[in-house]
Amino acid sequence: MSSILIRGATVVDGTRRERFAADILIENDSIARIAPSISVGSDAKIIDADGLVAAPGFIDTHSHSDLKVLVEPSLEPKIRQGITTEVLGQDGIAMAPLPQKYIEPWRKNLAGLDGDSDAIDWHYETAEGYLRLVEKAKPALNEAYLVPHGNVRMEAMGLDAREPTATEIARMRDIVRREMKAGCIGLSSGLIYMPCAYSETDEIVELCKVVAEFDGVFVVHQRSEADDIVNSMEEIIRVGIESGARIHFSHFKVCGKDNWGKIPRMFELLDEARAKGVRVSLDQYPYVAGSTMLGVILPPWVHDGGTNAVVERLRDPSARARMKKDIEAGIPGWDNFIRFAGTSGIYVTSVASKKNSAAVGLSLDELGKLRGTNPLDAAFDLLAEEENAVGMVDFYGTEEHVALILRREETNVCTDGLLSGKPHPRVYGSFPRVLGKYAREDRILSLEDAIWKMTGKAAEAMRLERRGALLEGNYADVVLFDPATVRDRGTFTDPIQYPDGIVTVIVNGEIAFSRGALTGARAGRVIRK
Repeated sequence: MSSILIRGATVVDGTRRERFAADILIENDSIARIAPSISVGSDAKIIDADGLVAAPGFIDTHSHSDLKVLVEPSLEPKIRQGITTEVLGQDGIAMAPLPQKYIEPWRKNLAGLDGDSDAIDWHYETAEGYLRLVEKAKPALNEAYLVPHGNVRMEAMGLDAREPTATEIARMRDIVRREMKAGCIGLSSGLIYMPCAYSETDEIVELCKVVAEFDGVFVVHQRSEADDIVNSMEEIIRVGIESGARIHFSHFKVCGKDNWGKIPRMFELLDEARAKGVRVSLDQYPYVAGSTMLGVILPPWVHDGGTNAVVERLRDPSARARMKKDIEAGIPGWDNFIRFAGTSGIYVTSVASKKNSAAVGLSLDELGKLRGTNPLDAAFDLLAEEENAVGMVDFYGTEEHVALILRREETNVCTDGLLSGKPHPRVYGSFPRVLGKYAREDRILSLEDAIWKMTGKAAEAMRLERRGALLEGNYADVVLFDPATVRDRGTFTDPIQYPDGIVTVIVNGEIAFSRGALTGARAGRVIRK
């Protein structure tokens, strides 16, 4: 039996209980004992935690490591900020299920979020096949998986913009049930992404009824986070009422100055949903800018038929003219990123090819100047050349709003980090930022509440058993940090910087990171519900 004794820590256990001084004894993969003083034999490894806080390993409820975990399973940006568990399969667009006939178009569709690689075998077909690949990779973190709505829709009815038949709805329900039986913890959808955006509310309700059979969670990037956010939230709450599934809003926010006044009504809707018995939670990355695929600036009709059709339309002058007209005038119910962030507030963060590497880090305005054209045409050209595999950062909100949402009882912390190119700084610093800025400096949260939102609250939202709290019998996922120095360091111009103050990270009883370096241990597991 392997033993680790963490001696003299200040324990913040993830339950909101007031901090206390204690030793923590880890035996094999679990927490054996927590007590004021623990004696052990000479063969135990001793970690001196004087001056450090011991907390549960942080849980990232919105991660895009789906591909990266297979090709770089150490996942260093996550481990080094104290994350020990993450939830994959986000936004309805992820790795599995993936029928063989759709591998080529789906890889292009996925590339802007999760990247692409020829180093893996893409013929795994189902969530079970994909999760076996993850286990074979021996990840450093624990990995849970959501069934992605877009993949389910693709398997059942292809990538076309149409309503499903009754037979196709039944097929989608069967696919969701198959994947939930394989251990998925819920269903995700990204209702601004294709093909998820083609679905009507009734379709989502029917799939979520299957999720409810397993007491799973529906994790959703809702249809609007801007002009139509009130109607969008009402749609998702209706899904919760009619299906009985738990509801979890991804990266909760409101975009654009014209919409900031809607925050009080958004909070009222959360309160009303809870009063109606809907089990609602949400996550947030603590920054005033978001990150996603640059292709979201295109009107929805451009995406009909998949990536090859997108590229064809981008090269068609008449289609381009229609795109510009729709962007200028807007389309009811469509989140128009150009309107709320502007071409000066959208930055390219990643491309697939070396030939366009000079675009990375530029705003669309700067990209237009580089290419000698207007910002929209420059963006359209880049998307066509990269076959839609372009990442972006967009500025949309204020620090005041971040704090308001962070204080909400429903909120836990996430990264939502895209790991390619010049990424959003949240990839490297979401969790230390909450500890350093919002707990220690701004005192928006107590340390106990901050840790709870990063651990116990997240575990409850995702239904993760024996994780999220430092309790005897739970798995030994532990992070030790210096409360006086912990902070994020990355910026939007220089994001690839590891945080300060994270000292030791333990995953399932094995030390994965210590005193500034990875140890090489990769003790993460696939978490099957």
